[in-house]
Amino acid sequence: MQILGIETSCDETAVAIVGDQAPRIRANLVLSQLAEHQRFGGIVPEVAARAHLAHLDRLVARALAEAGVGWERLDGIAATGGPGLIGGVLVGVMEGKAIAFARDLPFIAVNHLEGHALSARLVADTAFPYLLLLVSGGHCQLLIVEGVGRYRRLGTTIDDAVGEAFDKGAKLLGLGYPGGPAIERAALAGDPARFALPRPMRARSGCDFSFSGLKTALWRTVVQLTGSRGELAPQDAADLAASLQAAIADCLIDRTGHAIAIFQSRYPAGSTLVAAGGVAANAMLRGRLGELASSAGLAFAAPPASLCTDNGAMIAWAGLERLNAGLVDGLDFAPRPRWPLDPTAPRALGAGVKA
Repeated sequence: MQILGIETSCDETAVAIVGDQAPRIRANLVLSQLAEHQRFGGIVPEVAARAHLAHLDRLVARALAEAGVGWERLDGIAATGGPGLIGGVLVGVMEGKAIAFARDLPFIAVNHLEGHALSARLVADTAFPYLLLLVSGGHCQLLIVEGVGRYRRLGTTIDDAVGEAFDKGAKLLGLGYPGGPAIERAALAGDPARFALPRPMRARSGCDFSFSGLKTALWRTVVQLTGSRGELAPQDAADLAASLQAAIADCLIDRTGHAIAIFQSRYPAGSTLVAAGGVAANAMLRGRLGELASSAGLAFAAPPASLCTDNGAMIAWAGLERLNAGLVDGLDFAPRPRWPLDPTAPRALGAGVKA
């Protein structure tokens, strides 16, 4: 079985072809829009949607050529149906529907978060159920993955996502965009103990996150250091980057520890902690999560860094898993700017939470 996957939920135009036999990834193309958004210091939805529209047809043709397959060798078309920037999601969904209709193939609308959630199974035989820390620019959640389409949310952010904290932190420190890789690079030359940044929610019960107070504390520290100069000394920026990264990691480890206790009490046979999403590419965080999992008697799994950020392979794989489970969508599927993995979970207290 082979599935063509399309991902256009944010600022990467991505197309992949994935099969159920090794090597599973037959083609995986990602066209970054980084240069187009860098001058704005963040993603501009209209710019992103127009770029998807301009490049998607060409990427589909390239993916087929790279995989060495024709349309007759495909078993379905998967496209991100949400959540995300709705203009970009619309572009990908309409492309997927058009191909599915023209080639008489099943269409599978994939929840972008499910793409991340199942990505560990693309590269390893990670068995259900497992505990998932999903961390990216728009999302920060702890979930129990019971099976394809079956998720139980244990915690989410009550304000900002962890990837947003990295992006805003990098902007404050003058390190550029995207923030996660910039903070990680700068932190290598910094002292994580120099600045006493807060660890919001740490030691509280439950599994929810909060990062807005940490961002505010970072801003205040920058103002204190720069005064009227408005520019940080290089070592100050490195030390603040290291301090911010350490504070974020401490928060994630603390909340994940709480989730592990819940997971093990409910699913004694569960054996794996998985990290996914763009922030899961952070090497220091991966190391600490591995140590946490080991101390709890769990295995730790995370996709390679190239599959942590948005990509078409995870959408194609999720589409393949859904097709195998008989979960196919009609061509009347409506793209969704919000699409929670666990629709039964209560909404977090923060008004701006992305689900």
